[in-house]
Amino acid sequence: MTDDTATELTLQQAAAHLGVHYMTVYRYVRLGMLPAHKDGATWRVTREDLAQFDLGRGTGPTTRTAGHRLSAPWAARLEARLLAGDGSGAWSVVEAALASGAGMEQLYLDIIAPSMVSIGNLWATGEIDVGEEHRASGVVMRILSRLGPRFTRPGRNRGSVLLAGAPGEQHSLPVSMLANLLTGDGYAVIELGADVPSSSLARMAGTVQRLLVVGVSVTTPGLEPNVREMVAAVHQAVPDVPILVGGGAIGDEEHARTLGADGWAGNARDARILIDALAGNACH
Repeated sequence: MTDDTATELTLQQAAAHLGVHYMTVYRYVRLGMLPAHKDGATWRVTREDLAQFDLGRGTGPTTRTAGHRLSAPWAARLEARLLAGDGSGAWSVVEAALASGAGMEQLYLDIIAPSMVSIGNLWATGEIDVGEEHRASGVVMRILSRLGPRFTRPGRNRGSVLLAGAPGEQHSLPVSMLANLLTGDGYAVIELGADVPSSSLARMAGTVQRLLVVGVSVTTPGLEPNVREMVAAVHQAVPDVPILVGGGAIGDEEHARTLGADGWAGNARDARILIDALAGNACH
């Protein structure tokens, strides 16, 4: 018997309401299509969320675009699983997006990145705790680790790219995501992660063979003095190697150049275009 006054339902009750098998509802939840939360060991769905989901089933949450790819609110679905700390469900969303026709660039820049930006905004406004934000970041790092081998390309690389987060920068995800994409583009990528001391980056730059460019990620505001020091140290170590600075805390190219950088990338797509241009120039 279902209590018609209950504001939340179990997955079995939700399945009965929708007229589908329990495992079908479970799949909806794990793909982020139907919001749910765990109460102990039991998944629960609010009546409001169930009604919204049922209302949308007529047209379906997934439709075909003119390019014959399946489009869906993948970023929102992934965000829901990340906020729940559901690593398995988050991976299921990623696999479903890839199966629908999403390429790796789309997966990284239009699905994973927006979901993490949204979660970061929720933390910044106090809607979630920093622990929840860190938990989501941990799930995404595991996803990136699983996706990483898919970017490996055979043959000689196009040259080396050195990536690091500025001193004081605590976010390593932007560096890891760009590293994977550049690896897929055929570069040898040396990824140092977040909060790298200026002297360490400069020392590493001096040892890298066929170094095309150094990229510095800055998503945390107020790190300009650190970035300026880092750029100067790297320029001294490898004066002929351009340094790109980018990230949410760097507003535009003028901002980057005031820090001593040779170029600015507003996002990973721009970074790839700039690095490809530099690689082309290095060949001539």
